[in-house]
Amino acid sequence: MRVTQSMLSSNSLRNLSESYRKMGKYQDQLATGKKIARPSDDPVVAMKGMFYRSNLTEVEQYKRNLSELYLWMENSEAGIDQANKGLQRVRELVIQGKNGSLSPSDREAVAREIEQIKNDLVQVANTQVSGRYIFHGTDTDHPPVKMVDGKPVVEANVNDPAINTYKVEISRGVSLQANVNPAKLFNQELFDVVQGIQKALEDDKPADLDGLLSSLDGVMDNLAAERSELGARYNRLEMVDDRISQQEVMASRILSDNEDADIERVITDLKTQESVHRAALGVGARIIQPTLLDFLR
Repeated sequence: MRVTQSMLSSNSLRNLSESYRKMGKYQDQLATGKKIARPSDDPVVAMKGMFYRSNLTEVEQYKRNLSELYLWMENSEAGIDQANKGLQRVRELVIQGKNGSLSPSDREAVAREIEQIKNDLVQVANTQVSGRYIFHGTDTDHPPVKMVDGKPVVEANVNDPAINTYKVEISRGVSLQANVNPAKLFNQELFDVVQGIQKALEDDKPADLDGLLSSLDGVMDNLAAERSELGARYNRLEMVDDRISQQEVMASRILSDNEDADIERVITDLKTQESVHRAALGVGARIIQPTLLDFLR
């Protein structure tokens, strides 16, 4: 077969174009840090990348859910701790109020302090985090306790099982309760006991404080039990957080192995291709003669 000048030129241009394409590919990999720029470059890598990225996005969402759980539980713990200190102070004042040496004005002064503690308990029960009431189950838009004629009144639906459990998904198909049970914590019994103690002191009836003291102990026992249950869930939350953190690391590594380019290898391949390209240009310049005068030299 006769090889013409046109064939040499066409083959040289085709090979040079292919060389440019390879150098462009390596330069894109260096610029983006990725093996492929479009799915057509490697459909298998692209398909696996979609799956791995979806898995990583799912893990990241669970991490955000865990942050919300930490927010709820830590604020709930702080609220319970404050309420426990308040009730402990009420108990001390009850014992003090039972002292027969106190005058009616002394008991009135004690009643005023208990009233302030009662108001503080109402504020704790109506604690808001990011604009949501954390002690009212799933009904986060309304306060669980209201003051009516100077007396705390707990919303009737606080005992409704349908609204008293606020759950957050921590992994696929698994949810963890974020809140404490409002029916067992800031319930009507708690505020009735504190209100009863205040009234007994105001009316100068120390004999009524014995039964109220026993009821107060029961309320504080319920508070301690709910706090213990919250602590158990918090421990589980920390274990789940550790596991999901490990999953995030593994998912990121797998995604990187699938998509990220080996920069050292890419640089080496680019330098090699540049050398090949320069050699091809030099050879082509000698083979392809641009004018008839070059044949006559």
